[in-house]
Amino acid sequence: MGIFWDLLQQDELEKQQKQADTLEDRVMQLETELANTKILLKKTLVALETHLLKDIDGDGKMG
Repeated sequence: MGIFWDLLQQDELEKQQKQADTLEDRVMQLETELANTKILLKKTLVALETHLLKDIDGDGKMG
């Protein structure tokens, strides 16, 4: 019975490791997407402030 218990535990550990690896990959992907979204948002804000000649974000600068 001991060998079967060891096999079950090993299988469960492998499942948990695979899930952790997948979660880490997903977090990395989301962090990259967030960084790209921030860059795009900043470019959009600069273009909008330049077009409207108005300080939209309140930083004291236009563009």
